Amino acid sequence: MLKNRILELKEKLMEMASLVETMLENSKRGLVEKKRELLLEIIEKKEPVVNSLEIEIDEFCTELIALYQPKASDLRIILTVLKINNDLERIGDHAENISQSALFLIERPQIKPLIDIPRMADEAIQMIKDSITAFLQKDTALASSVLIRDDIVDNLRDQVIRELITYMASDPTTIERALELIRIAHNLERAADLATNLSEDVIFMVEGKIVKHGFDGT
Repeated sequence: MLKNRILELKEKLMEMASLVETMLENSKRGLVEKKRELLLEIIEKKEPVVNSLEIEIDEFCTELIALYQPKASDLRIILTVLKINNDLERIGDHAENISQSALFLIERPQIKPLIDIPRMADEAIQMIKDSITAFLQKDTALASSVLIRDDIVDNLRDQVIRELITYMASDPTTIERALELIRIAHNLERAADLATNLSEDVIFMVEGKIVKHGFDGT
């Protein structure tokens, strides 16, 4: 019985992850393609659904622990779902923040062609996908690859900030728009950081190994 309920729990988590991935993808598309309706949908419709799902999954986990008093691997799975659920909700918050900045930017002239920010978004989305796949398949090698790829997003963020500082210094009229782009870059970097949290949790779930903060032990 508990095994079947855990399968239900995993399906709920997959629903949550798919929704959050879509929000990030559409926040990028809304910015690049200047699609206001996509951005408003994230803020007004999808974000409230994410919040509701987070509560539903949390309550599901609490119910399983209370009813079945799971031990060993089952307990570790449920606790991992609790942590992943919280991080997915936070990624949804970052997608909402990106959408708010994008709504401001699409009404104004571009400072420069958008190159690195869409790349950051694509990388962060793939990191989330791979983290969830690693969780479902208990694939620590895939989870470890996500941790390594976080540096790609960090480097792109730094590149974005360097370029925008140059624009702001040479033309003060770009400052407001540049700051919103920097805000987007920071939100994407945080989303990627949260994807690494997911993978760290997967590694702990499977191997009992703590890899946070560079610590590699049991």
